[in-house]
Parts: sequence; structure tokens; C-alpha cells
Amino acid sequence: MSETSGANGEITVETVEHLADLARIALTADEITTLSRDLDSILHNIAKVSEVASDDVPATSHPLPINNVTRPDEIADVLTLDQALENAPEVADGMFRVSSILGEEQ
Repeated sequence: MSETSGANGEITVETVEHLADLARIALTADEITTLSRDLDSILHNIAKVSEVASDDVPATSHPLPINNVTRPDEIADVLTLDQALENAPEVADGMFRVSSILGEEQ
């Protein structure tokens, strides 16, 4: 398998075979061909984006501005400790008692 795959020929079958060998991943011949074509396509698309990217356009993590939706804290009537614990199956020292989920070594 010495053919070059993809539009630009940047990712070859040999490159994918070499990377698979380094990562100790067993790939079939069809998988190698498909991966070389797909990876080459990805590199080609990244190159297209790099052509139009300029220094005057700031990098963003999201295309639209996002703001957290928050509300102010307001003091309100809350349950007393006794009210909060009155329907608990088990209570210990003024707290809900639950079964342990971690072993003793934790």
C-alpha cells in the first residue's frame, strides 16, 4: 500500500499505518484507506479556515455572545431543621443519615 489518499495527498496510507503502529491499533486495509482519506479531508478543511483567518478577528469559543442567566438572592422563609428532617428515613446528629457508598478505605 503505497498510494497517497485525499485531495492534497498530505495524509498517506503509510502515515496512517505508522500512526496505528505507534498507537498499537490494529486496522484493516479498508479502515486505513478510509482514515487516510478522512484525515486528509480534515487537514484540507483546516487549511481553508486558516486562509481566511486574520489577526483582526478575535478567537471565540462560541459564535454568539452568551451570558449566564442569574437572579439575585432573596431571603425567604425556609424550613426549620425539624421540618426538613421530619420525613427522613434515618436521622443522626441533626442530619440525614444515608448508607455509605464508598468502602472503609475511602
